[in-house]
Amino acid sequence: MTEDLVRNNERVDDLQNGYYIIQDPGKFCFGMDAVLLTGFARIRKGERILDLGTGTGIIPILLSARTEGREFVGLEIQEECAKMADRSVRYNHLEDRVKIVCGDIREAADIFGAASFDVVTCNPPYMIGNHGLQNPDRPKAVARHEILCTLEDVVRQTARLLPDRGRFYMVHRPFRLAEIMNTLIRYQLEPKRMQLVHPFIDREPNMILIEAVKGGNSRIQVERPLVVYEKPGRYTRDILEIYKMV
Repeated sequence: MTEDLVRNNERVDDLQNGYYIIQDPGKFCFGMDAVLLTGFARIRKGERILDLGTGTGIIPILLSARTEGREFVGLEIQEECAKMADRSVRYNHLEDRVKIVCGDIREAADIFGAASFDVVTCNPPYMIGNHGLQNPDRPKAVARHEILCTLEDVVRQTARLLPDRGRFYMVHRPFRLAEIMNTLIRYQLEPKRMQLVHPFIDREPNMILIEAVKGGNSRIQVERPLVVYEKPGRYTRDILEIYKMV
């Protein structure tokens, strides 16, 4: 029974699309950035997708709900998180389309093989090791700070995991944009689309969504900004459409 998959310290959140996610409020729960990434990613019928650092498994579960991809794999280094994500997969009876693997992002290409996925997604740790205060809770710290992998680790492995013309989708912070672009280009992942996310129309952006293509030509499309709130507590139409879509 599905109830047997949920531990005493966990809760089951309704994703409002027929699917559910198991989360531990005392650990790391998924945020809007993961939802926006699934709305930004373009997945074609029959494609194989890998989510690096999948955490709760939210990205492969949402993508399986809204796209016609053939297989969705989530890679997570923290065993406890990986097991919880796997239980969410089983809770939703998605075993035939979604798989969770416990392993290190830095070894991803060795785990799965070179050029083994059509698409790679990632919601990586945003903060470099010494930037900001680290959360004393290990799972939260690993999710937010580059403790177990760096931006370059993610991009290096992605370049190996994708075939020529394979696509990479990532959400990150604008303050690292120059570093992100330089790193992507160095590994022949050409930035093709980007979108800045603003909390309010008159505030600076606090997220950036990026699509890169392996071996792509040097040409980027900058999409119109995505604004999250019309006013405190009220989402814009764009955000409501994304939540409805996923």
